[in-house]
Amino acid sequence: MANVVIWMELSEIIIRPVSSESALERIEKENKLTFIVSPKANKDVIKAAVEKLYGVKVKSVNTQITAKAEKKATVVLEKEFNATELATKIGML
Repeated sequence: MANVVIWMELSEIIIRPVSSESALERIEKENKLTFIVSPKANKDVIKAAVEKLYGVKVKSVNTQITAKAEKKATVVLEKEFNATELATKIGML
């Protein structure tokens, strides 16, 4: 899976974090982070990008298309990584 990211730059995959009230609630209660991502990126590419950019292990990725036609990815971190710490590190909190 490490080679999955070759076709896109990491900065093109993860566009920005989502800091809505519900996204912030998921960080604290469910160890999940939410990002707006490239519409061309699939779950494997998103997982690899988050792991490489932020130095964490990702358990799973769920994606959806928002009402604004943006692709939103909800990333569940492995138990040994804390979403609150990462959110603070990247300026979400």
